Amino acid sequence: MYYNVKEIRELTGMSQKQFAETYGIPLSTLQNWEQGMNSPAPYVINLLARTLPSMNSALKEFRGKKGRSYYYDRNQKCVLDIKGNRIYIAEDLEEIKEQNLKLYLDDLFETFYEVQEKFNRDCRYDKEEDILWS
Repeated sequence: MYYNVKEIRELTGMSQKQFAETYGIPLSTLQNWEQGMNSPAPYVINLLARTLPSMNSALKEFRGKKGRSYYYDRNQKCVLDIKGNRIYIAEDLEEIKEQNLKLYLDDLFETFYEVQEKFNRDCRYDKEEDILWS
């Protein structure tokens, strides 16, 4: 299936700024690509598309109760969200009741996002204040 850069970015749910930072693309370059002023080489689009869990046929997809997509990589023992956030797990998910697994994945990633935001907030605060924690 053919995608353009804007479609790939929208599938991740990231803003232009987040996507540019994640993939090391200058923001102005990304904006030019999305507006059709310039085009990346086809291999760039292909490489970006391959980073999406939804494009990897080796991953098993689960749709959470809240409609979010999650992917299970049995070989690497991890679950991923649509943005490619990866959480390593100890349990094999193959025998988990799918109805329950949807709830577990929603809960796991909601907790992950909360902790990630707290970490980012703490780091921003640390840059602004002269505090040493012990």
